[in-house]
Amino acid sequence: MPTADSYVIGLDFGTSSVRALLVETGTGREVAQAVREYPRWEAGEFCDPDRNQFRQHPLDHLEGLTAVVREVVALVGDPTRIVALAVDATASTPGPVNEQGVALGLLPEFADNPNALFLLWKDHTAVAEATEINQKAHAWAGPDFTKYSGGVYSPEWFWAKITRIVRQDDAVARAAYSWLEHCDWVTLVLTGQPLAELKRSRCAAGHKAMWHPEWHGLPPEEFLVHLEPRLAGLRARLYQDTYTADQSAGTLSPEWAQKLGLRPETVVAVGTVDAHAGGVGGHIAPYTLVKVMGTSTCDIVVVPPADLAGRPPVAGICGQVLGSVVPGMVGLEAGQSAFGDLLAWFENLLTWPLAALLARAQDLSPKQRRQLRLDAEENLLELLTEAAEALGPEPGRELALDWVNGRRTPDANHQLQGALRNLTMGSGAPEIFRALVESLCYGSRRILERFEAEGIRVERIIGIGGVAQKSSYLMQLMADVLNRPITVAASQQAPALGAAMYAAVAAGCYPTVEAAQQAMSSGFSATYEPNPARAAAYEPHYAAYLALGDFIEESATGQLNNSAAQL
Repeated sequence: MPTADSYVIGLDFGTSSVRALLVETGTGREVAQAVREYPRWEAGEFCDPDRNQFRQHPLDHLEGLTAVVREVVALVGDPTRIVALAVDATASTPGPVNEQGVALGLLPEFADNPNALFLLWKDHTAVAEATEINQKAHAWAGPDFTKYSGGVYSPEWFWAKITRIVRQDDAVARAAYSWLEHCDWVTLVLTGQPLAELKRSRCAAGHKAMWHPEWHGLPPEEFLVHLEPRLAGLRARLYQDTYTADQSAGTLSPEWAQKLGLRPETVVAVGTVDAHAGGVGGHIAPYTLVKVMGTSTCDIVVVPPADLAGRPPVAGICGQVLGSVVPGMVGLEAGQSAFGDLLAWFENLLTWPLAALLARAQDLSPKQRRQLRLDAEENLLELLTEAAEALGPEPGRELALDWVNGRRTPDANHQLQGALRNLTMGSGAPEIFRALVESLCYGSRRILERFEAEGIRVERIIGIGGVAQKSSYLMQLMADVLNRPITVAASQQAPALGAAMYAAVAAGCYPTVEAAQQAMSSGFSATYEPNPARAAAYEPHYAAYLALGDFIEESATGQLNNSAAQL
């Protein structure tokens, strides 16, 4: 029976690592955490950035899961106090499985085949398939299945990726009995239940796979075959019903209980998407915008269903789904495809010459070369931030677009690319860095304005994630550009904390997610107030950003139309 001094574990599968957070249910005290990088991912295996291919091996996930849970369990004197765990993961990150639910990448014949692995959210190889989904969904004789996904289906999502793989790889298409989102697959592994009994994530299904009660679940077989005949029969092997993340998916299988050092009675909650769990961990409430700021951003809002009654679905976002964040509330998602990734790209650009020169520095030992490179990588963003701050508070002359990984919101378009304008001989690394940071803030403002243009008021903004915690420079600039206060959640692991809250409800520690939030919230660590003078100064610069974006998008559209005409 759960008590106030019981523990729960939030398991957060991010882009490059998995983290376990051990939380006391009565207070929300974060007792311990452990993190494990994905070694194959870190080595760049199965990825090709030039082709926007980003795949992850299930062994990275399983090895990391085992390591981090065992590490935090070892710190508990009595493991029986751990009553539940919950999984959140990036999405859409689907992978193919056989009839037993085994990921194909774990089978010897598919272990080195990128198409048999998990397709990470940032894998954009399915741009053509997403375009086709949009065209056919908008034009065919039935319902428009994209209307609750913002009206624009993305190559980052479930059906686009699956369609791409079944067209590209016959062996994988034949072997894939079904497909699972990453959060669902880990939940299946932990419970050991038959695939047909798995409770699938409402969050992942609604936001990424066009699941909706209006058409009784997933898009029907008729539409899927209209999209791609090789999808025939798959819908029947997927799912009809979905479940919110506060519900129990089952308990640990004896095998995994032994592996992790936990009891078989340990409850496993239904899986969910990492950003949505982050919204819960960031103490989301109606009309609060939680900005989950990591490699990309997800901007999450929850709204009472009655407030959306009679309105058309919100256009240009990443979905609106009842119960995807907080049961009983409609969850709305938007975001930017590159946030921390944009700054990481610039960091890699600047450190490449150093890495190349160090590789030739024969007078240095391998250890010295590694250390010098690590020092540069660890300190570069801090140095750039200091230099950018020294340039002064006014907007820079240089102007950037934040679309290096396409545009997620508003109106997903992953054929778009980034841009830099107004470069001169005086444009150095600090000036370009400032322009990139400004572009991230402008992209965030476009999302806020889209929500409000669609009638979704935003009364409060909360920032969570590594960027929100570490970069006061970016957060202050964000407050100035948005001309809104931004509060930062105190927990450095808000998605894992949100997953722990779901686990606490699934185990019966609290009756609702809201009650778990009230008891287990970490509170807030800082608030950034906008500077009125700087906010006014950014208005014309933001207008220039919008104009540059319009120009780039029109140019890209023209080029694509010309290419299509030539074909």
